[in-house]
Amino acid sequence: MALGNVREGIGGAIRIAITLLTPFLYKRRARWGATDVEISRSLPGDELVPQNKWGYTHAITIRASAAEIWPWLVQIGQGRGGFYSYEFLENLIGCNIHNADRIIPEFQHLDVGDEIRHHQKFHPYKVVEVKPEKVIVLHDGDNIKPDSADGDDDFIAGRYTNAMYIWLLDDIGNGYTRLIARGRYDYRGLRNVLTSNRFLLEPIAFTTSRKMLLGIKKRAEVAVNQGNE
Repeated sequence: MALGNVREGIGGAIRIAITLLTPFLYKRRARWGATDVEISRSLPGDELVPQNKWGYTHAITIRASAAEIWPWLVQIGQGRGGFYSYEFLENLIGCNIHNADRIIPEFQHLDVGDEIRHHQKFHPYKVVEVKPEKVIVLHDGDNIKPDSADGDDDFIAGRYTNAMYIWLLDDIGNGYTRLIARGRYDYRGLRNVLTSNRFLLEPIAFTTSRKMLLGIKKRAEVAVNQGNE
């Protein structure tokens, strides 16, 4: 195991601990790097979770074109290119993540209906929309039961969860691109209130999403610089 991954993991664990202790900073973290326009902007996939209990919109500027960033984005996933986040922490809980530092040809294509996993034993996210060099939308809502989501049985059993992720590339000219990441979460049921609430999951989501965006930025810009040498 690379020493750098361990050091990064320790740093990530410290960041998660700090965010757990500062729930009053949630609104600031939920808009990390994003402009007011990006936060209020309607994005593909928002309609999948129309009433979210919590969520975020994060963004970063990358000195690369959408075409140069896309190969890193499209290969995201467990058993694929990883998530460019805290590999050491992810593997502590058995995710078996290996972050790629190269573009992997066999993972350069996604179709609607494909599955993206974070953990082999966790429910996968399904690709519901993909536009090359523009957007990827993931959704986990297979356990939604529209006819009973408001019923007492679902409240007790905790059967209702609904979540989406989107990554969107926005060309802003002069060789720069904005990468926008959004997550939206809704749930119902005592079990889900205890396990999916903002106070527990938001610190992890913020820490890993931030690291992912920084990881994609680093890889794309290094590749562009190497190509210009």
